[in-house]
Amino acid sequence: MAEDLLVLKGTKREQYESLIPQIKALIDGEPDLVANLANVVAALKEQFGWFWVGFYLVKEKELVLGPFQGPVACTRIRYGKGVCGSSWEQKQTLIVPDVEQFPGHIACSSLSKSEIVVPVIRDGKVIAVLDVDSAELDEFDLTDQEYLEAIVNAMQF
Repeated sequence: MAEDLLVLKGTKREQYESLIPQIKALIDGEPDLVANLANVVAALKEQFGWFWVGFYLVKEKELVLGPFQGPVACTRIRYGKGVCGSSWEQKQTLIVPDVEQFPGHIACSSLSKSEIVVPVIRDGKVIAVLDVDSAELDEFDLTDQEYLEAIVNAMQF
């Protein structure tokens, strides 16, 4: 298991291409879900310096806060509420260029300006979401979607 992270400068695509094999090395052979989630969010936060990166896990009818990097966060989010709950409900990645323009946005922090939420789908059901917030407007795009979806799809849940 690798325990060091090489932070690469370059285009967003180059950064992801460098990071994904490192994430795979971090989680390869480690059966503990919490440890793997924690290392994935730490690697993403370290590489990109985003404001907040974390997982919410589906528990009954709510998303419950899991491993994350950043300031304290909302602990529970209901199905269909906010960006995370909407991503869960729609079973699709949501990119929000300006969270203030998202109907029903849950403001866990007023410093968050844009967001991407990637659902983790197994056997047709959403079991978690990866939530990433930026302090900058319009931070996320289809490149982020492509690579963040690849990261969650490669993980064992």
